[in-house]
Amino acid sequence: MGLDRRVHRSREAVLGATFELLTESGLGGVSVDEVSRRSGVAKTTIYRHWDTRSDLILDACARISADQEAPDTGSFEGDATALLTGIARLLRTANWSSVVPSIVDAAERDPEVAAIHGRIQRGHTAPLREIIGRAVRNGELPPDTDASAMTAALVGPLFYRRWFSREPIGEDFVRSTVRTVIGGR
Repeated sequence: MGLDRRVHRSREAVLGATFELLTESGLGGVSVDEVSRRSGVAKTTIYRHWDTRSDLILDACARISADQEAPDTGSFEGDATALLTGIARLLRTANWSSVVPSIVDAAERDPEVAAIHGRIQRGHTAPLREIIGRAVRNGELPPDTDASAMTAALVGPLFYRRWFSREPIGEDFVRSTVRTVIGGR
């Protein structure tokens, strides 16, 4: 049985207001009072659906970007390039790329936010871990491949360019990064 339309509208209004606040002022700008004011949904209703502010933020963050599918191009290099090209596009265009720095910052001091951040990152890297696992099973990568290290080596340069060097994150850079990681394993 699905949610009734009124409940669905209220939830969507709350999550939309939460996301707006996240993109405008980061994690510190999200309070249940402000979400209630912006969404027009009573605080009691918000707390009926989300026990804590952290639960609300996690739910809003889970909707920050569309889930990525693990591509299957027939090769690890093709899969990694396709997936990283999608991540690069999101880093250039999606609103969530303006939210992540405030989550990372808050996670340094708040264990609940750190847990949220960890769950978000595990979710976002799941397709990459899937293609790494498939490449190991297919013999394209050695059996002792460290999926975590390879994920960091592939995604790290994109994040570095987005938030640190501010250099372009184009398709040529993605292809170069994938080839460097594959060649350097």
